[in-house]
Amino acid sequence: QVQLVESGGGSAQAGGSLRLSCGASGSIYSVATMAWYRQTPGNQRALVAAIADGGSTNYADSVKGRFTISRDNVQKSVYLQMNSLKPEDTAVYYCNADIRPLTGRFGNYWGQGTQVTVSS
Repeated sequence: QVQLVESGGGSAQAGGSLRLSCGASGSIYSVATMAWYRQTPGNQRALVAAIADGGSTNYADSVKGRFTISRDNVQKSVYLQMNSLKPEDTAVYYCNADIRPLTGRFGNYWGQGTQVTVSS
């Protein structure tokens, strides 16, 4: 069974940094696009950053220049380096990936979410 497991959330002061990690595990044939989303109470999940298997990236305008997404294809992992954090970055962050299991078709998978809290 395919799973995405996140780590690295927590609390930071405004202007500080945090790094999120997410690893895919299970019987996996390949991993395509990996991404980070975030969600605040009463709102839908919104894309923060995404990275294709070839390495191309895209970012939400609100995090450009502050956040960096990267991946390790061997480890089947994705990372989000968050610098110059702002209180408005406070949210639950979710890892997302398009994964093809050893048997079956590509599916879209979510991690369990990790809380990031930024205080002013």
